[in-house]
Amino acid sequence: MKELLYLKDEQIKEIIEKLFVVYRESFADAKKILDQYSIGIAHHKVIHLLSIHNGIIISELLKKLKVTKQSLNRILKDLIKLETIDFKKDQQDTRIKHVFLNEKGKKLFEEIFFIQKKRIYSAFLNSESKEVLNFNNVLKKIINE
Repeated sequence: MKELLYLKDEQIKEIIEKLFVVYRESFADAKKILDQYSIGIAHHKVIHLLSIHNGIIISELLKKLKVTKQSLNRILKDLIKLETIDFKKDQQDTRIKHVFLNEKGKKLFEEIFFIQKKRIYSAFLNSESKEVLNFNNVLKKIINE
């Protein structure tokens, strides 16, 4: 791995550019579906997180998204209008709300996920297993996980 210590700025710039393009391309697929529902990437982030953490409390959702309460409320209102999420008060503390994707929300998530999964799955199929594992490890390190 010592040879990586000698990466030039130009090489790192190319990697950053590739990250931009990966983001653009992988979300361009999803954007077509989001546009049909008149929602955007911020809504997609919430839907995606709810698909993983269904029943998450609002404060945890705020931490994961790193957005303000005002921004999250705007997104949640839109998702309520679309009838894609439900709330349930906590049994021990009724001030705490849990957010869930309902059936319509799960269907919307699956629609978006399917189209994104095709692109990613195709890339993984055309890669060696070691490359996929290393790629995942590098991504985790980039996001400090």
